[in-house]
Amino acid sequence: MSVLTPVPSADPGRPGGFRRDGQPHTVVSGALHYFRVPHALWEDRLRRLLALGCTTVETYVAWNFHAPRADREPDFTGDRDLGAFLDLAGRLGLDVLVRPGPYICAEWELGGLPAWLLADPRLRTGARGTNLRSSDPAWLKHVDAWFDVLIPVVAERQAAHGGPVVGVQVENEYGSFGDDRDYLQHLADGLRRRGITELLFTSDGPTALMLQGGTLPDVLATANFGSRTEEAFATLLEHRPGTPTMCLEFWNGWFDHWGAEHHTRPAEDAAAELRTMLEGGHSVNLYMAHGGTSFGVWAGANASPEGRLQPTVTSYDYDAAIAEDGTCTPKFWAFREVVTAVLGTEPPQPPPPSRRLPVQTVEVEASGLALDTVLDGVDPVRGVAPSSLEDLGLLHGAVRYRTTVRGPVRAPLRLPGVGDLARVRLHTPDGDQTGLVSELDVDPAFGTEVELDVPAGEHRLDVVVSSLGRVNFGPFLGERKGLRSARLDHQHLFGWEQRGIDLTEQPELDWSAAGDATGPGFFRAELTVDEPADGFLALPGWHHGYVYLNGFNLGRYWNPAGPQQTLYAPAPLWRAGANEVVVCELVAPGTRVELVAEPVLG
Repeated sequence: MSVLTPVPSADPGRPGGFRRDGQPHTVVSGALHYFRVPHALWEDRLRRLLALGCTTVETYVAWNFHAPRADREPDFTGDRDLGAFLDLAGRLGLDVLVRPGPYICAEWELGGLPAWLLADPRLRTGARGTNLRSSDPAWLKHVDAWFDVLIPVVAERQAAHGGPVVGVQVENEYGSFGDDRDYLQHLADGLRRRGITELLFTSDGPTALMLQGGTLPDVLATANFGSRTEEAFATLLEHRPGTPTMCLEFWNGWFDHWGAEHHTRPAEDAAAELRTMLEGGHSVNLYMAHGGTSFGVWAGANASPEGRLQPTVTSYDYDAAIAEDGTCTPKFWAFREVVTAVLGTEPPQPPPPSRRLPVQTVEVEASGLALDTVLDGVDPVRGVAPSSLEDLGLLHGAVRYRTTVRGPVRAPLRLPGVGDLARVRLHTPDGDQTGLVSELDVDPAFGTEVELDVPAGEHRLDVVVSSLGRVNFGPFLGERKGLRSARLDHQHLFGWEQRGIDLTEQPELDWSAAGDATGPGFFRAELTVDEPADGFLALPGWHHGYVYLNGFNLGRYWNPAGPQQTLYAPAPLWRAGANEVVVCELVAPGTRVELVAEPVLG
């Protein structure tokens, strides 16, 4: 018997409810992803969740965050210590809803799936097809091996064993992707077999197609939406008469894509929708209550119906009630007022606001380490056709694809399938010809092709591709990274030397080789602070790349694309005294780094 028990309604047209330990219970949950918050800040953010009026915290589990490399055991330490996060939530008095995937979406890199899966030829069904998220034995073998490691961490912390976990999700929004009932049943049976005894649930959009494709008869179905509450729950009740109703993702804000507008939602509007839910007897999970940050390379991407990449920004602030840096926003206080008024609860006060670092500006060191110099130190991989990042064993980074072209000829160089960013350089006796190529229409510096004037003879051609986030939602899930092909006009180019570096973490760099780097490369600056506190880094004059603070990857900046213009640098990443900032610039470097007072998200 699970602690959180669904109780159907005697009237099939009306919603049922929940009991917790036998008592009527309305679930008021808040989404907070442990993998988007440094371990040292978990307690602060969970206490703010309690102050919001939540009795429950919901979190996904990101498979790729724990197992980014196929040749390493999954990591459950530090910021990846899921067990410690669950234990802390329990000590603070919160129930926990766990969504272990294996797919999570969450605007997270590849929907939480490890990129090394894409190097498995058994999971490919064509140029743009995939057997991910299906009952294909090759996929299930990977999932089962992961769940054998993950689920015991969750199972031993269930309420039945004195822990905080009261519910576990079967897959995630599967009805938005497929209809493989055997796959869903395999996951549900596997959760039970591995010791899950608490409530199982699914979550899907409130349409007949999604609910039919993503649910199981013996598993609680919940719905995800941001508005039109009664209409959404009516659809759920048509599919599941008399079921307890819960909005498992109440989208009270939204995320941002590079090159698009920053999304906000008025606090009054979101609070009114929340009041409608709670007064109607429905349970809710605020998505997000606290969004946090997709540090490093972990921000994912969507894709247009035609397959054009729509990469997501580093910040996952989401215009949530608790801002990226923990600030309690007007939406926080509006939500708290609604929860208190409708349910008659008295939540505690939130922790005081986090301290901010004083503003300052520093110049980067005069010499930098050119990206080409770093790539020259990597062992080459040769092939007739270009290889993907996945086949080269890279999670995210930059790959230099090198070949030769023959002239004389004047023709456009086309890179079909490069939704990411490519820098082209043709080396000739009369000087280099360069250009920036991408299929994305978010940065005016990049075109769809570059015109080359190739002199007589053979000449070296370099195409350096830097990867953006992998698609995390929709039919293009499983797209691979890197150079798919290169054509001089209509003619395919063959015979490639490939050298790549992974930028997930700060690479080992030989600064003794630094010099006058005017193009892509690594650049250093030093910021001195009296004591650690929260900060926001801005890079005016820089173009696109990553920032590492004391070796920690803060994430991607992309100034011309926007809307995000600052990177959150939380207090635990700083140290009293000197702090090293390394900027990996992939287009054209700037000259200074600024520590600013407030975030600029759009």
